[in-house]
Amino acid sequence: MNLSIRGQQIEVTDALKDYVDKKLNKLEKYFDEPLTSDGNVTLSVNRGLHTVEVTIPMKGLVLRAEDESNDMYGSIDAVVDKLERQIRKHKTKINRKFRQEGNLKTLFVENVPASASPTTDDELDMDIDDFEVVRTKRFLLKPMDVEEAILQMNMIGHNFFVFSNIENNEVNVVYKRKDGKYGLIEKE
Repeated sequence: MNLSIRGQQIEVTDALKDYVDKKLNKLEKYFDEPLTSDGNVTLSVNRGLHTVEVTIPMKGLVLRAEDESNDMYGSIDAVVDKLERQIRKHKTKINRKFRQEGNLKTLFVENVPASASPTTDDELDMDIDDFEVVRTKRFLLKPMDVEEAILQMNMIGHNFFVFSNIENNEVNVVYKRKDGKYGLIEKE
């Protein structure tokens, strides 16, 4: 896997690069074929908190994790743990679907050596059940511009808001970022 490692308000030393590379390349043991995608790693320091963001785009799946702590190496370890958990959840879900459909081809390796935090199949099944939809909301999307959507979001006290963008007649999402600024999600 090719990693693009960059720092924000921190100098990325060779030791940090080697540590990130070593830790993230351990994820390849979960896949049948070597990862050919380019992963993005952002290391940053803000108000004494060391933040690590990792995004690994793959065919039909984007692995993404973020963690912040008082120690950069601890944050890197925590992000790798989160990514491993995502992979195990997805692997269980995908392989279960393939078994039910009678297809033997799998995306992930079946038997991965036990890690420091072994997880049983029952625990993985419980994790999959965490995706149960317990409530559905339906509402009319009023056409509005981004600024009005942000005002609406702030008025209802949510950290995201779905709206019909008046400029392109598509469904967009505005959200409040951790840094207090706003983001916009739109279709490519």
